[in-house]
Amino acid sequence: MSELSDRADDYLRMRRALGYKLEVQGWLLGEFIAYLERAGAPTVTIEHALAWATLPAVSRDRAYWAQRLSVVRQFARHLQRFDPACEIPPASLLPFRPRRAVPHLYQPGEITALMIAASALPLPLQAATYRTLIGLLAVTGLRLGETIRLDRDDLDAGQQLLRVLHSKFGKSREVALHETTITALTGYGKLRDRLCPRPRCEAFFLSTRGTRLLAPSIHETFNRLVKIAGIAPHLGGRNPRPHDLRHHFAVATLLDWHRSGADVQTRLPLLSTYMGHVNPASTFYYLTAAPELLALVANRLEPALQGIA
Repeated sequence: MSELSDRADDYLRMRRALGYKLEVQGWLLGEFIAYLERAGAPTVTIEHALAWATLPAVSRDRAYWAQRLSVVRQFARHLQRFDPACEIPPASLLPFRPRRAVPHLYQPGEITALMIAASALPLPLQAATYRTLIGLLAVTGLRLGETIRLDRDDLDAGQQLLRVLHSKFGKSREVALHETTITALTGYGKLRDRLCPRPRCEAFFLSTRGTRLLAPSIHETFNRLVKIAGIAPHLGGRNPRPHDLRHHFAVATLLDWHRSGADVQTRLPLLSTYMGHVNPASTFYYLTAAPELLALVANRLEPALQGIA
């Protein structure tokens, strides 16, 4: 390994020890270090950072360019303490003010179409993995990173629980599962073990190489499945993402509660705990994601507002 690689590994270990997951950022930093090594560059320069961040073969999305450059910038700040020749890309380079993405709210038929498309993937283990992964995301609202980090012993089929350990903000929780979800997960486990009897890790969801899945690879495959399934973004929305399945779960749950006349305000902390949010305010954001949900809220508030008037 080169000195740059060693410095990058030390940097990632230090930040992860502070509680940062850095799954995508760690992968991007590894790609950048490999780029520098191929170019024969001994340290980070603004020229190399900009060229790598804006590689047209990777993406033409300015938001993604800004994200890639941000990863380099943070590492360069760390590296410059050991290497004065290291250049830190200025914040004014590739400026981008992120806006919270409007989620794609899946229809039930779209989720079914995604799972059918996953089942048609050519490699049996890949097909089973993505079919089960998409189904689990849709019915639990787990974060993508949480599903990637699941190990085999995190599933307690007898108690119908899934243990999510050391997730965002260092929180852990137990997620209750419906019996149909348990059946799907145990079925996947048996097929996974038959197709890959000697895996290279203890991950619950395996790649075709017997390793833990990587977020960039999941996004790449998911984009293919979206096209195969014929799912188009809603008017004014962005392309469907795996994370939108989390939005789908939250909105579907809130819609069910509103339609049944349940006391949503009382139940909201339960949903927050289930989804691993710090407080109900984070969950309340999902109210703004679905016009149908807002209409139901308005209808239930109307009598009270008329009384005030």
